[in-house]
Amino acid sequence: MKRAFITGITGQDGSYLTELLLEKGYEVHGLVRRSSSFNRGRIDPIWDTHEQAADHLHLHYGDLTDGANLVSLVADIKPDEVYNLAAQSHVMVSFEMPEYTASTDAIGPVRLLEAVRTFAPEARFYQASTSEMFGSSPPPQHESTSFSPRSPYGTAKLYAHWATVNYREAYDLFAVSGILFNHESPRRGESFVTRKITLGVARIKLGLEHELHLGNLDAVRDWGFAREYVEGMWRMLQHDVPDTFVLGTGIGTTVREFCETAFSHAGLDWTEHVVHDDSYERPNEADALVADTSKAKDVLDWKAETDAKQLARLMVDADVALLEASLG
Repeated sequence: MKRAFITGITGQDGSYLTELLLEKGYEVHGLVRRSSSFNRGRIDPIWDTHEQAADHLHLHYGDLTDGANLVSLVADIKPDEVYNLAAQSHVMVSFEMPEYTASTDAIGPVRLLEAVRTFAPEARFYQASTSEMFGSSPPPQHESTSFSPRSPYGTAKLYAHWATVNYREAYDLFAVSGILFNHESPRRGESFVTRKITLGVARIKLGLEHELHLGNLDAVRDWGFAREYVEGMWRMLQHDVPDTFVLGTGIGTTVREFCETAFSHAGLDWTEHVVHDDSYERPNEADALVADTSKAKDVLDWKAETDAKQLARLMVDADVALLEASLG
């Protein structure tokens, strides 16, 4: 039985990856930050829906800012695969908390890589990189595109990306960097724009609200379905050679177009409800991020199946059902 260690297990990607690995017969260990508030809503249902979870899913308290704890956990768990998904992942928040973002997203992966290098050098390591590292580089972006991040988040992630490459080359670690373009789902946090839109649509449809406040509607992103992307992560670690891979749909969609699709699916006219709000504008913006996924298709036989419009519809349906259930 393979043993995996996932940081960020309580997040969107972490929960989907946990389900995937349990289905494949893994023993899964996850890192959870201690909090006085309930923060395991994505993970706890797994114990009810996956028979393997009772014996094969284990959670540990820790944080990427605590190197000593990471060393202890890696030494005890002795993982075959390590997936570093933990991060301060909100771009706008990174402008307000740049130092914390750097400590978590840039130095945190180095702490984890050091723990792996010292106590689990045979483990295969996955670093969750991001399309935000490309920033202002023109689309489509691929593995050889120049990096030009436009936020503290993108900058911190770029440091971690190059650290991963360095550990691969300097210490012969099986260290992989997955540059994932935007991937969403009904499990996405409510502060991220896609979920903010679909949850807003659901509230407006059910008469709970009338307006939805948004920032830049012209930003172009490559949105896919997170459940499909964790399969790509896993495939990267099963490949014979550690490398860097871009995952995305290859289709660019504006925030405005995502809005149109989401509202239309609920039988609403988005122009009657969306209000532009300057407070949601970023100091810097990556205008257009669209993936060239040729390498992932050729090498990993991976391809996104759900485009942004399909994603918007399934997220609206999920949020309407969620709110209806909460209202009784």
